[in-house]
Amino acid sequence: MIRRARPLARLSHRWSCRVALAALLFVPAPTPVSAGTVDLTRPEAAASAPQQVRKRQPPRTTKKKPATRSKRATASSTRRARTPVVPVLRHTAPRGAEALTADLGTLLGSRTRNGEWGAMVVSVTRGDTLFAHGAGSKLVPASTMKLFTAALALDKLGAEHTFSTDVLRDGAVGPDGTLKGNLVLRGDGDPSLSPRFVRGGPSASMTLLAQLVAGAGIRRVSGDLIADASGFESRRIPEGWLSRYAGAGYAAPFSALTLNENIVIVGVTPGAAGGAASVFLEPATHGFTVTNTVRTVAGGGTRISAHRVGDDRVVVSGTIGARAGSARYQLVVGDPVTFTAGAFRAALAAQGVTVDGDLRVGRTPDAAAIVTSLPSPPLARLVSVMNRESINIFAELLYRNAARGLDRNVVGSAETAGQTLRDFLTRQVGTTADAVTATDGSGLSVLDRVTPRALVQLLDHAHRAPWGSAFHASLPVAGESELLRNRMRATPAQGNLHAKTGTTNDVIGLSGYVTAENGEILAFAFLYNGKDRWHARETIDAMGPTMAAFTRD
Repeated sequence: MIRRARPLARLSHRWSCRVALAALLFVPAPTPVSAGTVDLTRPEAAASAPQQVRKRQPPRTTKKKPATRSKRATASSTRRARTPVVPVLRHTAPRGAEALTADLGTLLGSRTRNGEWGAMVVSVTRGDTLFAHGAGSKLVPASTMKLFTAALALDKLGAEHTFSTDVLRDGAVGPDGTLKGNLVLRGDGDPSLSPRFVRGGPSASMTLLAQLVAGAGIRRVSGDLIADASGFESRRIPEGWLSRYAGAGYAAPFSALTLNENIVIVGVTPGAAGGAASVFLEPATHGFTVTNTVRTVAGGGTRISAHRVGDDRVVVSGTIGARAGSARYQLVVGDPVTFTAGAFRAALAAQGVTVDGDLRVGRTPDAAAIVTSLPSPPLARLVSVMNRESINIFAELLYRNAARGLDRNVVGSAETAGQTLRDFLTRQVGTTADAVTATDGSGLSVLDRVTPRALVQLLDHAHRAPWGSAFHASLPVAGESELLRNRMRATPAQGNLHAKTGTTNDVIGLSGYVTAENGEILAFAFLYNGKDRWHARETIDAMGPTMAAFTRD
């Protein structure tokens, strides 16, 4: 299978608010222009109108021509005046629970022309439900699914938990630095092996690990380099991910051994005009063979194609100008295990550590001894990056790690994680058994279903949990950070509302917390499934500040 590269690149009284909002529901349609009528709003019609008038009028009535044209122009202007521009949907400042319920209901039905809504707002301070519409409907959650993954991981592992990528040996190391046996790279489903956390570029994680191995006195490995990713299921793509996602960075395959979010950079550097160009990978890895037919031409233009053939071959072709400088393209990795282990082998070689044997996938021998380890940042930080930037591969790794638990005695899979999530929701959160259908941890699967009520129940539980502060801190803040930076700005929600977004071609969602004007903390979930997602987003961005401006005695 061929995968193409992608280039790097607040209001007045309540009654007046309701009247204003209700008026938005009745927007008169533009007056149609009937057949044979000259529409002077169109330039080409205005140009031909005088000729038509002269043909029909006798000479004595010529003076009425301007009046006739003026009447027609006035009629056209009237038509234009009767076609109002629909104003931006505004938030309200409800006083009392009934007012909030009414205002949210009006907002919810004021814009979207189709699709299905599910919404629920609960005061976690007082424990009462303030608004519900389709709260029991099972809807596609998109990335609001990551709220379940975050809560599950924090509950099962703890906010301070770290993952560990280990290097082990199954033999003794001689005085000359020769390991008489195999070297093992064992994955722990750590999503932090990337430039997001390890400074120095795409190769930095494996370079650091190789330096630690060399520092342990190993100079040569007489056996093989074994890649152990057995902590997770072998399936790389979850059920319900559409085939059109393949090759997209947001849908990269995952493994217990994952590096750089399983993206490899293909770089091309020109040579002398008329000669061959050079191709390099970042990180350098023995997990790929590269076929390069790129030629250097005069000038500064580039016409390069870089694609993956199968899991282990990269083909780069085209031309690059001698004055172009290096060009970089990103490719999604097909086999994360050999890609990561291959990058580790290349990093070992760069540190002067040679491996005589092959690179192979296998399990860690029971008697293997630890050589060195590379720990991850605390889980709370990983969850924060996942939610704030909505990184799917982070969610898939953390979802499966939650199933493995602290003892790591269960294989992390969609099945074991799904069962762990169901137990957590029914026994601790208090949802019904069928409230959530999860086939992945990121929400990219089109088979996922959740109810707004389940989301609000989760938020209420998380708010009271020992790890609640880490959960709260992981969410983007309206008007200020990440995916909510440009939303609900200059409203009561800015710097207040913090929530997880969810967006696909057919889904708009927002679920999180907001503090009302009277200090109550509200948990909310808004989910829309349908094609009118821009109006749905506008609706949500009016409901958020409305909740923030809400108060009651």
